[in-house]
Amino acid sequence: MRRRGTGALVALATVAALAGTAGPAAYAQWGDTSAKDRVEADPPPALFADGDLAPAQQALAGTATRAHAAMRQWWAQHGTKADDAAFMTWAAAQVPAPPAAAARTRELTRVQQLSSHRSTAGETAATWLEVHGKKDVWKLAAHDAAEVLPSDRGQALKDAVDLGLTMTKTLADGLAAEDRQPAPYVVHPELRPDHHVSPGQTCPCSYPSRHAARGAASRTVLSLVEPHRAADYRWTEDEVDYSRLYMAGHVPSDLTGGAFLGDLVGEYVARTRLGISAATG
Repeated sequence: MRRRGTGALVALATVAALAGTAGPAAYAQWGDTSAKDRVEADPPPALFADGDLAPAQQALAGTATRAHAAMRQWWAQHGTKADDAAFMTWAAAQVPAPPAAAARTRELTRVQQLSSHRSTAGETAATWLEVHGKKDVWKLAAHDAAEVLPSDRGQALKDAVDLGLTMTKTLADGLAAEDRQPAPYVVHPELRPDHHVSPGQTCPCSYPSRHAARGAASRTVLSLVEPHRAADYRWTEDEVDYSRLYMAGHVPSDLTGGAFLGDLVGEYVARTRLGISAATG
């Protein structure tokens, strides 16, 4: 649990999230196109081999179980009726504070070591995943899953994934602004010479990871609706999260914090919007 209150910040962010005013600037270039249109216009390259994903898989191990234990407390105290503002305030308070400076320094060293093994193919894969892993891969997955569901159920699934994406972005942005943990390439500019960082700049802030939060929320919702595809959704999450380590956008604890937040949101959205309970833990 966090060591400080976040209620006022999250309450303001909640208004923006539920009003639909938040939107990533990176999508301005695409206008009003759909996720399907964007991916068709920019098809995926060869992505990372399964054997490369271990660092992301290790970071994510156990987060879903811990989130499920926390959600049992939420359900016991609040019931299963939707209360988005209260939930978002509570969820923000559950995300642990970032690791101490010494631990984060050790993580930065691991990211530096990983960067020494980059290849052109790897950078191409990571760049695609960085762009489309924010929302597109998850919205497209929801669209595909909805195609085999009754129309009302399919639309409810797409709406639930959209809500999870919005809630996690709002929460992760708010927490990152409070924690002020600079991304690895800010601390070590040589890791991303393509990203200009002004002298004295301490952010972009990387804890918790927005990509990881959105991925975990989406994977949770989609896997509960389509359990036979759960392994595919987990693989997609691992690919996106590994890309963030590979290109020095995050350290492993950023992914852990983000995934934990996303797992909370995913369970909440699945139960309050779709009536589906997680059965793990």
